[in-house]
Amino acid sequence: MSGRRLPPLGTLRAFEAAARLRSFKRAAEELSVTPTAISHQIRALEAQLGLRLFERETRRVRPTAEAERLYPVLRDGFDAFAQAIAELTARPRRQALTISATLSFTAKWLVPRVASFHAAYPDLDLRLHASDDPVDLHAGVADAAIRYGRGPYPGLVAEPLIDNRFAPVCSPRLDLRGTDDLRRHTLLHSEWRHPTQDSPTWRGWCLQAGLDGLDVDAGLRFTDESHAIQSAIAGHGVALLSLTLVADDLAAGTLVQPFGPALQGHPHWFVHADANPNPQVRALRDWLRAQVALGARD
Repeated sequence: MSGRRLPPLGTLRAFEAAARLRSFKRAAEELSVTPTAISHQIRALEAQLGLRLFERETRRVRPTAEAERLYPVLRDGFDAFAQAIAELTARPRRQALTISATLSFTAKWLVPRVASFHAAYPDLDLRLHASDDPVDLHAGVADAAIRYGRGPYPGLVAEPLIDNRFAPVCSPRLDLRGTDDLRRHTLLHSEWRHPTQDSPTWRGWCLQAGLDGLDVDAGLRFTDESHAIQSAIAGHGVALLSLTLVADDLAAGTLVQPFGPALQGHPHWFVHADANPNPQVRALRDWLRAQVALGARD
């Protein structure tokens, strides 16, 4: 098979644009060149083909019969080029998914695990919305949320995710041996943003532990539970904390639970707005369940 003998691509592009737009000026604008450059390209093509392709008129150009025969072939060819290139270079549109949770849950539970979500779902971009105020899921602020509480949540679908217990934790450097050792250490308090009668507190823990005479109102107070956790890790005192949030710290040995009892708290719930959630929300729910199950086995 002999090689194709074709005019330069630039002259063919100039011709196709001029024939389609019926104007050298508009063809020049489309191709980001000057009208003079278009005119030179067309003359070069006419010279190579030995054909007159345009009748030059005052305000426009008119393709000749030969040009009208050539134009649809080039038009279809360039359209086919454009489509093939678009298909080859197309990238699947990434989907974004936003989950809202409290500041402490985001920092202590979600952030350490988010890499595993991206490994499991590389085409989904997970965005973490950290706020201690519940967001309006119907307004689209987030696709789903993790909420701590008694439930139910009217107008939302809520699935229990993590059972919660609260117990004294501290740095191993404090060397606590028994509950009486609490009297010589600072109590760290995490204040509840929306406290209820059964919110875990040092007073409630002392009642369950049968410990009298401990000044449960003294100590350091934090409005953010993650700050109380960091203070406990630093050895500033003993904190009554969610064992869910400090599970990684307990496993790493930066915190210890020196003794019980553990107070039963409310669950963490996976909450979303749609009774028939989209595949992205279902993927998030499945991943969260798997992470909880993984933690339960450790």
